[in-house]
Amino acid sequence: MKSILFWGLLGLNAVLLFMLAGNFRPAQAQVRRPGDYLMIPCQIQEGITEPVFIIDNSAGMLGAMSYDDSNRVLTVTPPIALTPIFNSVAPTR
Repeated sequence: MKSILFWGLLGLNAVLLFMLAGNFRPAQAQVRRPGDYLMIPCQIQEGITEPVFIIDNSAGMLGAMSYDDSNRVLTVTPPIALTPIFNSVAPTR
């Protein structure tokens, strides 16, 4: 009986060691650096919801989200690419 318990625990430790060693490989999901976000809360007098504008500086995108508490709905606007807008502005000189 002690022999079966010993070998069972030894096998369990080997499996746990194998699973732990498998977690120490380098991460491959993040190809580029993480986003740099700027979140700006806004208050609109006539509106019920208060949107939050989100700017992703690394990707050059602008989006907005708002939550309507009475209807329990999260409203998300489609993102806007800021790079073409900033590149189209003519220099002042």
